[in-house]
Amino acid sequence: MVERVLIIEDEKRWCDFLSMLVRQGGWEPVPMTDPEEALGLLSEQKFDLALTDLRMPKLDGIQVLKAIKASHPNLPVIVITAYSTVQAAIESMKLGAFDYITKPFNNDQVLSVMRRALKQVQLESAELYRVSARGAPESAVNLVGKSEKMQEVYKLIGKVSATNATVLIRGESGTGKEMVARTLHQSSPRSEKPFVVVDCSALTETLLTSELFGYIKGAFTGAVSSKKGLIEEAENGTIFLDEIGDITPAVQMDLLRFLQSGEIKRVGDTRLKKVDVRMIAATNRDLEKLISEGKFREDLYYRLNVVTIVVPPLRERKEDIPELTEHFIRKYNQIEGREIQGISSQAMELLMSYNWPGNVRELENTIARAMALARGRVITSEDLPLGMMVKPEAKEQELGFKELRRKYLDNFEAGLLKHYLERANGNVSRAASYARIPRQTFHRLLKKYGIKSARMTEKSE
Repeated sequence: MVERVLIIEDEKRWCDFLSMLVRQGGWEPVPMTDPEEALGLLSEQKFDLALTDLRMPKLDGIQVLKAIKASHPNLPVIVITAYSTVQAAIESMKLGAFDYITKPFNNDQVLSVMRRALKQVQLESAELYRVSARGAPESAVNLVGKSEKMQEVYKLIGKVSATNATVLIRGESGTGKEMVARTLHQSSPRSEKPFVVVDCSALTETLLTSELFGYIKGAFTGAVSSKKGLIEEAENGTIFLDEIGDITPAVQMDLLRFLQSGEIKRVGDTRLKKVDVRMIAATNRDLEKLISEGKFREDLYYRLNVVTIVVPPLRERKEDIPELTEHFIRKYNQIEGREIQGISSQAMELLMSYNWPGNVRELENTIARAMALARGRVITSEDLPLGMMVKPEAKEQELGFKELRRKYLDNFEAGLLKHYLERANGNVSRAASYARIPRQTFHRLLKKYGIKSARMTEKSE
């Protein structure tokens, strides 16, 4: 079926010219020189795209755009004008215009924009990676991901959450170490008490000491009154020390004393105070190497490292990317008031192929940015950063294009299969239905990638 394009342009010569361009693109033009009549026609007939001039005598393009978006929010609108201003461009895009083009324009440019707009319509009506119809996004403390490596993290959290053991969380920057710490706290008997976060890398030695342990009035210049330290603020709760590998030897000594005795001493005070608090620390540094270099106390390391939880980098759990993406879309839909429905297959393939040096934090920033730039309700590959191309790792440099492409496509396909299985709670028939492929094909692919479902022996539904 040929797509129909509504053209709203008060000057007949421009209306005829745009109609010619639309026909050149293989679509059906419906030219209108009266904007009010055009809006009336829009309420009676179906269109796939609208082009509107900005300056017209009866209604200007901004009013037309507002009216179209009020009655047909999913219809892409391209604004065309000879009177380009920054304010008009910004206003048009804020109101939801797909694009803003100034006269005189390049014919190929306009055709390209129209093709992209019509493709967006197709994407929004297709069955893509759609965000499930849930209300609010999950609680900020909920970890996302069902990969085997994350399952190991969850198991450890379950084992140690009910204890008071100190926990050392290790992982690269951006993997979600603070999220793990929060989940530990939320799962513990201390969940109703404070959870206090301290970024050890952001404070100087003196400031970190006074922030952690507090001080009394007159302890130093500017100490006009006594102040509780963050350890006291976390009384009966949990204190999370992020970037513990960055603290100085003096602060290390103070922390060791506290872990040994459970007592703190405010700066300038002589009295000791007992404080009941659980300590969780995190680092992205090699503490063993720091110990060998004399930069980190071995006795403190053993006090902190009663239980270690290693958070895997995103590149080692790529099967979680579809679920993480869905989570971030729901999150920013709520925060920003957006209505993004999902992400195209091509864009998801790019996400799955990328190596994610910045881990989950980088993925979240990428999705937030893409949602801000998306012209429709589906994130496309054009909304992703230009640099998000497949960059082979060092050990892959000798592989040819075909081999490397096959490897990344295999990773992508395996991730998809796991995503559909998780969505179907392990039911292969339902997962195949979600994937829109025959059950036998789904079974064959599971076997190809060595993926086992918890419900491979299916019961009738």
